[in-house]
Amino acid sequence: MSRSATAMSVALGVDATGGLTTPAGGLTGRVLPVRGELADLLPWGGLRRGSTVSVRGSTSLLLALLATATAEGCWAAVVGVPHLGVLAAAELGVAVHRLALVPRPGSDPAVVERTVAALLDGIDLVSVGVPVSPHVARRLSARARSRKAVLLPFGEWPGADVELRTGEGRWSGLGSGHGLLAEREVVVHAGGRGAASRPRRGAVLLPAAGGGVGPAAGRPSGRPVSVVAG
Repeated sequence: MSRSATAMSVALGVDATGGLTTPAGGLTGRVLPVRGELADLLPWGGLRRGSTVSVRGSTSLLLALLATATAEGCWAAVVGVPHLGVLAAAELGVAVHRLALVPRPGSDPAVVERTVAALLDGIDLVSVGVPVSPHVARRLSARARSRKAVLLPFGEWPGADVELRTGEGRWSGLGSGHGLLAEREVVVHAGGRGAASRPRRGAVLLPAAGGGVGPAAGRPSGRPVSVVAG
């Protein structure tokens, strides 16, 4: 069994002989791809292996970040986000046959840390929605760096390389008392440290009318925000 499958088995409590499908064909580049509308918000133009990118305020944004990489062969895992479903993931473009969900990893911080660490050992992208202490956060970010995985905390995360958060959204699609909600325009704000220290923001459709993420018409994405002193 491959290292990826073994890590998933340990984290999910599956015995090594339990027949877990072995991942194959993952991307080996230094930066994992994301849709262009989101790439403009990231300092590396995608998700750099070894980085920690926190996501706040939107599970749709989290799933959109996983979509392109999983579609191109990467594996992803989401730990401690019980309201996240496979159908929603599929609608946003995630290859759900390469997605492992651990909705309730338990309340023991040591178990949560071991679960996430085991997944980082063999999975390309790992998201964790369980609050952890600052020292555990630092250890898991260090684990992601050493294993060349991408850690995607859902919520605040001390020392994250990049933080993405969404503002209020605006739905469209309803006519004069009829029709269906078709798409939602949101502004995504990006900040962080190092290469991400200059704030950026961009308007995207999340979801777009056909599912997934799309550009907001007439609204440039990923533009830098000027910070004026005083």
